[in-house]
Amino acid sequence: MHQWFPLRLLSELAPYVMLAEKLGRLAVQLVAGGGGIKSVKVTYASARAPDDLDTRLLRAMITKGVIEPISDVFVNLVNADFTAKQRGIRVSEEKIVMDGSPETPLEYIQVQIANVESKFPSAICDSGLVTVEGRVKDGIPHLTKVGAFEVDVSMEGSLILCRQVDQPGMIGSVGSVLGEENVNVSFMSVGRIAPRKTAIMAIGVDEEPSKATLTKIGEIPAIEEFVFLKL
Repeated sequence: MHQWFPLRLLSELAPYVMLAEKLGRLAVQLVAGGGGIKSVKVTYASARAPDDLDTRLLRAMITKGVIEPISDVFVNLVNADFTAKQRGIRVSEEKIVMDGSPETPLEYIQVQIANVESKFPSAICDSGLVTVEGRVKDGIPHLTKVGAFEVDVSMEGSLILCRQVDQPGMIGSVGSVLGEENVNVSFMSVGRIAPRKTAIMAIGVDEEPSKATLTKIGEIPAIEEFVFLKL
């Protein structure tokens, strides 16, 4: 790997490599049934010129994140493109130049899966694609967008995504259910389209909640849909 990527580049990209794999893993878990994936689009936004951004390693890690949860294949830098092709999955890339510091390799990475149904329909953006977006903050990968909803939650441990009616007490209601079951909440973020409308709550948890706990969350009247995602 070192002959392809200078050590400086590997060191610089390390947190983005983690972000890339987690976004791929997150996106595939949002697909109903986890199968039928044919098209994955990756968008990289950076203040650097496209030619200054080598995305081979990032693309391989996104492919790894997408394929490993739904197969028994181990994906690495060497076999990622072949493995995707073997499974009929086309991974396309787009690089967007945006304002920011050239010192930062990437402003964000967006992963989209086309022509699939989602077990969490709010993850489907206006263009009909399952969409997740993330960025690195202080060296840690953060999920910053699900579908059309902006959130901000650290991608450590696991995640619970809830779509709910935006009303007072929702954070307390879900937090109480998790607290009663001794599930520790590490991060929580709420993204909404407008006050008192629909909102998405992203909750980072250290432990995997039991099925009974998840059932209790689903029974909270204002929650319209939710999903548990392993990272």
